[in-house]
Amino acid sequence: MNILIIGSGGREHALAWQCAKDDKVNTIYIAPGNAGTTLENKCENIALDTDNHQAVIEFCQNNAVDMIIVGPEAPLVAGLVDDCRAAGIPTWGPSKYCAQLEGSKTFAKEFMEAANVPTAGYEAFTEAAAAKAYVDTHGAPIVVKADGLAAGKGVIVAETVADAHAAIDDMLADNKFGAAGSRVVIEQFLTGEEASFICMIDGENILPMATSQDHKRAYEGDKGPNTGGMGAYSPAPVVTDAVYDKVIERVIRPVVEQMKAAGHPYTGFLYAGLMIDDAGDPYVIEFNCRFGDPETQPILMRLNTSLVALIEQGLAGKLPESADWDPRPALGIVLASKGYPETSSKGDVITGLPELDHTEEDPTIKVFHAGTKTAADDAHIVTDGGRVLCVTALGETIFDAQQAALQTVASIRFDGAQYRRDIGYQAIARQN
Repeated sequence: MNILIIGSGGREHALAWQCAKDDKVNTIYIAPGNAGTTLENKCENIALDTDNHQAVIEFCQNNAVDMIIVGPEAPLVAGLVDDCRAAGIPTWGPSKYCAQLEGSKTFAKEFMEAANVPTAGYEAFTEAAAAKAYVDTHGAPIVVKADGLAAGKGVIVAETVADAHAAIDDMLADNKFGAAGSRVVIEQFLTGEEASFICMIDGENILPMATSQDHKRAYEGDKGPNTGGMGAYSPAPVVTDAVYDKVIERVIRPVVEQMKAAGHPYTGFLYAGLMIDDAGDPYVIEFNCRFGDPETQPILMRLNTSLVALIEQGLAGKLPESADWDPRPALGIVLASKGYPETSSKGDVITGLPELDHTEEDPTIKVFHAGTKTAADDAHIVTDGGRVLCVTALGETIFDAQQAALQTVASIRFDGAQYRRDIGYQAIARQN
């Protein structure tokens, strides 16, 4: 079979790498892909305007594509899944209606209220003066979010009222996030430990993926600005069996039922970004309507079941209740470009990448590419901005996986490379 994967990041590299393991897969097209996906067995990058849904449909028809997997959020919000399904092409991902859970913070909050999903108290605003008055009343710390898609960076955890006012001005007055910030959601600051809970859903059945924890802040010790994610590990010890059951019953199942009741059954990946409080109760920070990045990389390092088979079952409405996971933890460390997340350097030559050999590659370490491309002379791989690589390792413990990843990270060089050395620190503290 042939597969088309939409996207260019580390998530898409990991999806392609995992799908290529299935013997029945012939070719995996990635649109547009990155320098890493070109190196993978069975994989081929293609120049395809994924904003042009008819072009995507025609490519699939002309290249005998049996399945589309949509990686990033923007095509989901734009309704690519709806259009491809209408053309008779099996497509894994939520509909345009369902993708509003990620595409609009206001929609998500109102949806959670209707479904009785636990989340932080909030108000939405389009006028800066009213938003600031709300902050003045409630004080800080407080969270300011751009309503729309902002590549994971439209969330400001304001430690002071002044910081919150500045974030409101950035979004509503200075248009820092464009249309995404034309409305803001201001919400209560939640305390506890974060976790990522990602599921596959076929409209009815729920298949939870291995649990994970992301690290959003740019600097060690969870300091600095929010990013798209600087690293992740799986499993997340904070998600105990009791917490796991609460998440399914209080968060995931209500979403599935509420979407069915609205006439829009949810299919695809659903990501619940959670805060687990001291009592072990989960609260939703955000929903994403796709596999998380960088959570995808360590999660898929641990998946033993064929991802292709799971998606086929999902498309048929027959998802199993569980999958087979490597018992060893996995941890991924993101190397980001100079200036990230405020600015983003491109064109810096990357050296020290492990050589890829598809038959003898060390199965406990994998470098997933994200913001990379092949230089014009085809002689080098260079940065293409943002998060550049995710070095992911399996280990007997989280600490072992962390150290293995750091050892590989130390060999990789590009100008201005930045990364966190403390990915997994909360799990390691629990372990110790």
